[in-house]
Parts: sequence; structure tokens; C-alpha cells
Amino acid sequence: MPGPCALHKPFRADSFPPVEPSTPYLAAFGSATVLVLLVVHRVIQRLASPKSSLRAELLGDNRAFALREVGDVLAVFLLGAAVTKNCVHGEDIILDIQWVTAFGLLGLGLIEGAGVLGLRLLMQKRLTGALEKGNVAAGTAAAAHYIAVGLLTSRAMAGSDYRGLALSLAFFAIGVLTHQMMVALFRFLTTYDDTEQIEGENLAAALSYGGVSIAVAIVIARAIEGGDFVDWTAALTGFAMVAIAALAIVPVRQIVVQGVLLGGRPTLRGGELDEAIGRDRNVGAAALEATTYVGAALALSLLA
Repeated sequence: MPGPCALHKPFRADSFPPVEPSTPYLAAFGSATVLVLLVVHRVIQRLASPKSSLRAELLGDNRAFALREVGDVLAVFLLGAAVTKNCVHGEDIILDIQWVTAFGLLGLGLIEGAGVLGLRLLMQKRLTGALEKGNVAAGTAAAAHYIAVGLLTSRAMAGSDYRGLALSLAFFAIGVLTHQMMVALFRFLTTYDDTEQIEGENLAAALSYGGVSIAVAIVIARAIEGGDFVDWTAALTGFAMVAIAALAIVPVRQIVVQGVLLGGRPTLRGGELDEAIGRDRNVGAAALEATTYVGAALALSLLA
């Protein structure tokens, strides 16, 4: 199935098939793109928080900041690789630089914006304080959220014209909104409050949330890839058909993890798994849940 670049790339019936760029060209272009995006990423962070320092965050005692930065940096790598693959054609290096720059900067801005807004929804504006106190659970949740946003952004950014920019922005918005709604639906299965548990430094709850967020993002990202963009009706129908497949992850928590793997009684909501994570703060059970979510999402994305 064609990648997202096919959604946006104009095609003339009398044109010859495009020449694929060579692997060394893509590798060099991709390396340079990731490096430049990382530099721009740091500049944005310094402008937003003049007192912050990546060295201090990663090498200091505050592991929460370090974990958040890990997720943010991974998102930038995903974006750099995606815009190189989806926007570089190898026919004109100036055009390649132009459109990779445009899509890369747009994607970087979307990662930072959606990352901050999404975490505010989760932590209700208390994330900064939790991170400053070194709350590892908050750092873990933040890292997972940035990885999820990076997955969505990297699949949405594709094209080599202004129409492609507009379509990328539209599909990103659709993907993020769908992701937020589905994560909220999944969290309804739990009887504990994610925000309270994460703010209370419950690492198990953060792992559970992170697994759901990344797993849903994997499936939604696959839905964003879609195929050739014909019209909005066909595009949204195709997106919805794949996105709905994410609901197949719902039984994973209550049946596969709680019932099959942990040997408990399967329930529609709550149950022994909730007690293990919300009450006992069992990191092992949460890690198993998160891993199973991601594994199921990867399987679905391959089959979709």
C-alpha cells in the first residue's frame, strides 16, 4: 500500500515514473535532517525555558526531566526519518531541501504544541510542578505522550507542495483528536484516576497510561498512512476503518492480561489488574499490560 507521500504528490498521466533516490543520498539527507531538527528543537526549548539546560536535565538528579526529554528526542528522530522518506525525491536537491525544511519545521511545531496541550489535559496543568519535583511517573507519562505524538506527526507529514502541507496538517489534527478520544475511552476501563495516581508518583499507573497512549498512536498512525488521496469521503472512510480497528485492543487488558496471563477473572471494567496497579503499584503488572497493548497494536497495524 502506498505511503503517505502518495496522498499528497501530484501526478500527471503523461509523466514517467519518478526515479527513486539512492540509498546513500537518502541516508545522508536523513542524517542531516535529523541533526538540524534536533538543533532547532533545542533552540525552541531554550527560547521557551531560558533557564533550562539539556545537559543539566539529562545528567542531573532529576530523572523526570530526563525521561520526558527521551520521549521528545525520539519524536524528533521519527519526524526526521519520515520527512526524508516522504518528501525527498532525489531529482532536485534544492527542492528536496525546501520541502523537507517546510514539512520538518511544521512537524516540529506540531510535536511541541500537541505535546504540551496533551499533557495539560492529562495532568490538568500540574505536570510542570510534578516534573520539577522529580516525579518519575510524570516523566514516564510525558515521554510516552511525546512518543505517541511523534508517531502521529511522522505519518502525517508527507508531500512536496502546498497542498501536501495543508493535507498533512488536516490529517494530523484528525489523528490527534481521534487518539485523545480513544485513549480516554480506554482509560474508562480503569477504576482509578490516572491524573491522581501519576501525580502521586505511581509508576505503575504511568506505565499503563504510556502503553495505551503509544498503542493507540501506532494504530492511528497506520490509519493516517492510508493510500492515494482521491477525495475526502474516501480518505475519511479509509481512515475510520483502520482507526476503528484500535478498539480490538480493548479486550487485551481485561481478557488477555487480567484473565489469561494473570489468571484472574475477566471483567468489563476494573478487576484485579486495577488493584495491582492503582492500589499495590505493581510495576511488573503494569509493564506486562503496556507491553501487551503495544504488541497488539503492532500486530493490528501490520494486518490493517
